[in-house]
Amino acid sequence: MNGTVKVASQPSLILDVQYASELQSDDLDDAEEPPAAQQLQQWAQCAYAKVGQVDSDATLRIVGAAEMQALNRQFRDQDKTTNVLAFPFDIDPDVDISLLGDVVICHPLCAEEAVQQSKPLAAHYAHLVTHGILHLCGFDHQHAREAETMESLEVEILTAQGFADPYRH
Repeated sequence: MNGTVKVASQPSLILDVQYASELQSDDLDDAEEPPAAQQLQQWAQCAYAKVGQVDSDATLRIVGAAEMQALNRQFRDQDKTTNVLAFPFDIDPDVDISLLGDVVICHPLCAEEAVQQSKPLAAHYAHLVTHGILHLCGFDHQHAREAETMESLEVEILTAQGFADPYRH
């Protein structure tokens, strides 16, 4: 042995960030614009580094209300918009592919909720990105114990980045 120690690196997440064309509008002022792809990638990586097992790829799509409502109707039978949806990539474990899944965030609703909750838009986006990535990694909040675990992880990930606890308004 030569005295070197191998340090296990954190798993990395390559994030394909997509912005719906309806958001490429001059109607949005600077305060209403979605965060830059680099910032979204950073938040996603922080969440994934906490719970991910292997290097992986995911897609994050920022959409308007109409697209989000259509997705929510198609995949959850709820004809209304929602702030975030996650679509984990379900594949046979024997197939060697590193796709984690897709996260979709509704920009207008995210901006509206940030105002209602008196928090910076970036803080709410960081929370929704984290929430979506945790869903892709198998976390859920259908039952009280699951919700407690997931919320605790969200708080830990967000506060480590300097954000306030999203569940304390």
